[in-house]
Amino acid sequence: MPDGVPTWEEIARDHGRFLYNVAYRLAGNDADAQDLVQEALMRVRRGLESYTPGSLEGWLARIVTNVFLDDVRKRRRRPTIALPEQPDLVLPPSAAADEVGEGFSEEVQAALSVLPDEFRVAVVLCDVVGLSYDEISVSTKVPVGTVRSRIHRGRRMLREALT
Repeated sequence: MPDGVPTWEEIARDHGRFLYNVAYRLAGNDADAQDLVQEALMRVRRGLESYTPGSLEGWLARIVTNVFLDDVRKRRRRPTIALPEQPDLVLPPSAAADEVGEGFSEEVQAALSVLPDEFRVAVVLCDVVGLSYDEISVSTKVPVGTVRSRIHRGRRMLREALT
């Protein structure tokens, strides 16, 4: 590996919680977040050779976001299976939002979870991950103006949902 490039094991160990936090904010539940992290770590392993040192957390956030968006597109293409009458008897409870490292209240996470995907991604990458508009633009492959608009509209929708 070139100088300054961490190993996959270092990324998994040192940034696994960060990946999970981003994934949880995007997916809104523990099971999907864990799946996103697992897929993201597989992509990290494949992409580590081409990684050039810079904003490691920005790079990781982009990978998780792309995994999330790929999953959303995949789910739209395939039908969903209805849950049983009493899902609590078959499905384990997911982790509470306040158990996730960067504690949002359940109310905030619920409001975030109902935002349309493109607005949720923009708000999470900006306000949770701390990426710049330019980095979000590169990550989501949309113009910076669209990123600004999505963040503004997403924040407004969040405010409305929380009041």
